[in-house]
Amino acid sequence: MAILTRPNPSQEAHPAQAQPPRVRGSAGLWLWPALVTLAVTVFQISGPQLVTDELVTWDVARRDLGQILATLHNVDAVHGTYYILMHGWMALFGDSVLALRLPSALAMVGTAALVALIGHRLFGRQAGMYGGLLFALIPAVSRYAQEARSYALVVLATALAMFLLLRAWEVPRSRGRWAAYSLGLVVVGLLHLVALAVLLGHLLATVVRTRYERGALWGFGLAVMAGGACVVPLALAGRSQVGRQLWYVPRPDAWGLVDIWPKLFASALCAGVVIALAVVAPKERRDAFVLCVALAVLPPLVVWAASHGDISYFRFQYLLITLPAWAVLAGAGLATAAPSWATAAAAIAAIALLVLPEQHKLREQYAHHDDVPTDYVAAAATIMKYHRPGEAVVFNRDGPAWMLDQGVRYYLPHDLKMREVFQKASAADNNELFPTYCPKPAECLQDESRMWLVVPGNRPDPLDAIPKDQADALRAKYKFYGAERVPGVTVALLERMP
Repeated sequence: MAILTRPNPSQEAHPAQAQPPRVRGSAGLWLWPALVTLAVTVFQISGPQLVTDELVTWDVARRDLGQILATLHNVDAVHGTYYILMHGWMALFGDSVLALRLPSALAMVGTAALVALIGHRLFGRQAGMYGGLLFALIPAVSRYAQEARSYALVVLATALAMFLLLRAWEVPRSRGRWAAYSLGLVVVGLLHLVALAVLLGHLLATVVRTRYERGALWGFGLAVMAGGACVVPLALAGRSQVGRQLWYVPRPDAWGLVDIWPKLFASALCAGVVIALAVVAPKERRDAFVLCVALAVLPPLVVWAASHGDISYFRFQYLLITLPAWAVLAGAGLATAAPSWATAAAAIAAIALLVLPEQHKLREQYAHHDDVPTDYVAAAATIMKYHRPGEAVVFNRDGPAWMLDQGVRYYLPHDLKMREVFQKASAADNNELFPTYCPKPAECLQDESRMWLVVPGNRPDPLDAIPKDQADALRAKYKFYGAERVPGVTVALLERMP
């Protein structure tokens, strides 16, 4: 006769301690969200023109490694990891618009897969699948999957840290799993220090978790201390440079905490739908629910509060890190509200149709321009149309179009070289983002018979858009030949007087 024994109470599984569902052999769980995200993000990825931040990426990442490191000593240290990654990527795949933006698209693809896996662990298979698909449809995912900047990689890193935290929770005495989580935090910090705002959410959820796993809090504390120690040097360097990088960000008022959500999703309608689905997510797994809510809500509050000192960090781009948590909650909510696959599929299709106008708008030529469009493509086309060998060029980098020279040069053929007349040393030579100019412009003129003048705006006299001493030097030896005005840029041609 079999002997029935009562299990040890310490070995009984609490619902929150139940082993996570196995995902091996279930590639479809994460594969379909990943494929949908890939299709959505790569579609017309080269359509929008590059903008200022992307041109900074191109300008810095194409320098040699020594120049990049020297530049980081002066500016943009917090983006150094991304620039170095892009330097290696561009060495392999070139610097086309597709090549520059593809790492961001792939990062969002990886995030969609992680959202599915996280949702599966926390709320079940259906919730994971739906969350991954909903993540793919959020317009902001496409917007920043199609930008050559670090934001998408930061979203991926924070989602990975969330996933690694869940794995550490499962075996709280595993040093290897806590070490992996700590390494994940290091990656988050190296890519973007502000993204470490997720730590408060991780802490709150871990405290809730300690009701069942008391060792989790010790493991979490040691992992955070180890990871934090690794990013302290970067934090100190970033702090010394923050004044010149974020001086323009306004201090947020109370309305900022409301206004940020439509910007965060790149669609007020999508924000409303996702938040509404998140509200109906099941709350039985308290640790799971607390983790997702904390990661969705706390980072904006933390960054908002931190932005009332000397420097404001309150930019919605920095808070895209909340999107994976929102998607997990929305997936769980959809699984609760639509228990059948057919109903859920219909709901996802309806959401896709609702956000279609925003998706289309994000792929227009000037979709990435926040203010007045600057048509680098048309400006470059004008120069190519009339260019002759031996010509020189004058750029004005004042105002919002401070990367005007790099924008036009990017869209010119790489073998079309023109001397920049008043430039004493390039930004790369200075290990900076800005070049230096001749203190006496007249002495920098040579004997070029024709000269291009490329300035922001559409003033009647393009020479009025450059510093007076430069304009006086040009007026003394050159006459105005003609100009073409395109959105945000005037391209004028000057001829040397006899």
